[in-house]
Amino acid sequence: MSALKLGIMISGRGSNMEALIEACANGNIPAKPTLILSNRPEAEGLVTARQLGLGICAISHKSFGKDREAFERALDAALIKADIDIIALAGFMRILTPWFTARWEGRMINIHPSLLPKYPGLNTHERVLEADDAEHGCTVHWVNSGVDQGEIIAQTAIKVRPSDTPETLRARILVEEHKLYPEALKLACQTLLERSA
Repeated sequence: MSALKLGIMISGRGSNMEALIEACANGNIPAKPTLILSNRPEAEGLVTARQLGLGICAISHKSFGKDREAFERALDAALIKADIDIIALAGFMRILTPWFTARWEGRMINIHPSLLPKYPGLNTHERVLEADDAEHGCTVHWVNSGVDQGEIIAQTAIKVRPSDTPETLRARILVEEHKLYPEALKLACQTLLERSA
């Protein structure tokens, strides 16, 4: 099976990025991490990626002021130059414009810490506790122009404990994310490969 060139976009330490890279290295996913792209030049994940010998690129959104599309055109140019086939957003903390999502529609996935369609956006752990939900989880979905509204690829759920705080939920969900994201990326890659066959 041919390997797709994978671009991973991050803003922070990149723990989901590491889970994806490890799964690709184990041969579990028909993808080759080719470019790690961040909107924060100081992102810890870039250091990790460099140590692993991967291509990295930092494009600060701050350099573009309020021109979000100009920032995204720079991202797009870096992805095209690296010949990327599929993008995995792994803690990329920028809302993408319809221009960018249209450019990469059907080739970009995201992981979100809630059981979508519940709780799109931020502060999901706090919102789950405020609603007194019995379960919480994470979702991997295709990215479209709506925030956390794309077609769901995979989900996993955990029980909310009476003792849970936003911090304990965040930590427990992150463990699940590291298991779910590689599985979902594999499904997404298979979809792309079948489409191009």
